[in-house]
Amino acid sequence: MKTNTTSDMSPIKTIVKFFVFPVLLSLLAFQGNCSENFLPPDTSFVELKGIVKDKDTAEPIAFASIYLGGTNIGTISNTDGQFSIKVPKNLLQNKIEVSCLGYKNLQVLIPELQKTKNEIQLELARYYIRELTIRKVDPLQLLRDARLSITENYGDSPAMLTAFYRETIRQNRNYVAISEAVFDVYKAPYSRFVDNDRIKIYKGRKSQDVSRMDTILFRLQGGPYYLFMLDVVKNPDELISEENVNYYNFQYSGMETVEDRDAYVIDFDQKKGLNMSLYKGKIYIDASTLAISGVEFELSPNGIEFAPEAMIRRKPPGMKIEIPGANYVVKYRVIDGRWFLSYARTEARFRCKWNRKLFRSTYTTVSEVAITDIDAENIVKYKIKETARSTDVFSEQVSDFEDSEFWGEYNIIRPEESIEEATRKLAKKLQVD
Repeated sequence: MKTNTTSDMSPIKTIVKFFVFPVLLSLLAFQGNCSENFLPPDTSFVELKGIVKDKDTAEPIAFASIYLGGTNIGTISNTDGQFSIKVPKNLLQNKIEVSCLGYKNLQVLIPELQKTKNEIQLELARYYIRELTIRKVDPLQLLRDARLSITENYGDSPAMLTAFYRETIRQNRNYVAISEAVFDVYKAPYSRFVDNDRIKIYKGRKSQDVSRMDTILFRLQGGPYYLFMLDVVKNPDELISEENVNYYNFQYSGMETVEDRDAYVIDFDQKKGLNMSLYKGKIYIDASTLAISGVEFELSPNGIEFAPEAMIRRKPPGMKIEIPGANYVVKYRVIDGRWFLSYARTEARFRCKWNRKLFRSTYTTVSEVAITDIDAENIVKYKIKETARSTDVFSEQVSDFEDSEFWGEYNIIRPEESIEEATRKLAKKLQVD
């Protein structure tokens, strides 16, 4: 993978750094782009496109998992419910499996699907539970049992993951930066917390419109590195460690269906009166194995006023920065009795205003990763110098959007229509420049 070089970097007048678990943002000057020769499109697969909807309401379902039955190949629906999955031609008689939190799993024979405009409807999985059962569940004991079951559920051996990653930066309503890549990932064993995940770029691309960013130029720093830190089972310190339970109120709130499996739901929120910014959300624990199957959380309103102090490392004099919120999603999937990370997403918002000036901008950053394939046998532990680091600016490590067939056979998260339009505009601008 080529990395960017530049000879016309503008002077850096000021640097701002934010830390929003797991995202670190930097205010940097614009650097020039480079181009790359791309491989021709692969024709050994068939691409299937469609949308996942709620059967009752016809509303799109975001972050649904779409997998090729009998394999580890898969992807995720975007925020508009749209998806695309690339199926090897020798597996066209298999089934497509679709699942989402709170819905019944669905299997569809591939020969019954079209190449485009498929509409897959998921039925809500209604779960009824007796009040007596609710009173018997101790949420803290559930978390302890889940921690004790990590090695049994997630395995004590490493795995190789293929992952699609995308990060975007939006200034107000306009996309100003889009970067994406396929990663090869050495997923460290869950039994050894001292052995870290190692993420290596296989291929990637970017598109930017820095001219729209008046006054402030953002770069997302350490995006891939910190997104994998969202694996709270591998990195329990922020949410589920025994040391942190005193900072939160935990409450058992019933059971839901996750991947057609019963799951306990634990609500948590930062305790009031703490002078720090923590989180609130839901933890889903598989009732059969006690594996953590998913976590959804956000910055807690109980400590949001302390978020700037905790997240902003440095800022330019005369600038006021507010943080309206940040949201996070982590999902896991069980394959042959072993649980794997399948999806992670973070979205953070920043309001920036110069003192005594009318200028104000809201920046929204989104990073997401979908695990599109898993190999538990052919393990390669990459050298540290080859892998993503917390200090890397990912958008400076990949080249411009040029070829619409860039990804070939690799599965990606289908971009939203607004991102697709932004990509076309930014690519056109790059050609003109």
